[in-house]
Amino acid sequence: MGTGDNVLIAGFVIKGTSPKQVLIRAIGPSMAKANVPNLLYDPSLTLYKGQTALASNDNWRDQQATAIQASGKAPLDPQESAILTTLDPGAYTAIVRGVQDATGNALVEVYDLSGSENRLINVSTRGRTETGDNVMIAGFVVAHNPKRVLIRALGPALNAANVSDTLADPTVTLYRGQTPLASNDNWQDTQKATLQALRKAPSNARESSIVTTLQPGAYTAIVRGVNGAVGNSLIEVYDLD
Repeated sequence: MGTGDNVLIAGFVIKGTSPKQVLIRAIGPSMAKANVPNLLYDPSLTLYKGQTALASNDNWRDQQATAIQASGKAPLDPQESAILTTLDPGAYTAIVRGVQDATGNALVEVYDLSGSENRLINVSTRGRTETGDNVMIAGFVVAHNPKRVLIRALGPALNAANVSDTLADPTVTLYRGQTPLASNDNWQDTQKATLQALRKAPSNARESSIVTTLQPGAYTAIVRGVNGAVGNSLIEVYDLD
């Protein structure tokens, strides 16, 4: 992640009729244990609903330390950020920035901490997609029962939102562990009728999508640029059930 339009932006949607408790984390230094290079060593995190800032945090121990530790999901490094909050159904955005405009690889996470009937139905992240260890990587977990999901990798569509330097031709590959399960370059090449029926087809023919049913477990979707191209992209995961 960088500065300006190149910060890390995560969107998520809560569906239902009652509030949901969530934990949002911005991780940087602790990824050194996974041998991730060029880390963002001091991330800050701000939660928005629309244009309204709801909460902000730089170092997680400065606020809510006891409650975050009790969740069992406290960040490993004191310079990392976290917000524990209860949110009404709706759409939210979490933005990760580097303190004093620092740049580097970072991770933004949203955890559902409540067992209510409300659920997260969409999680998306916009950031800079480069090459090697600096591609866009989205992880998500399916709990309890098999679930039908839609995964999209967008680039050119971001131009309509005045995002600069977009990734012109993204590809997306879905993994479970190290095993690739599905891959797509241009969404119209596979599952075109299914995507159109869902009314969630990407607006640009060069963007990518995968519709699949997944067993409970942890999954990873990776966005890369065709022929090593770089630029800003958006990775989305929709719960279709």
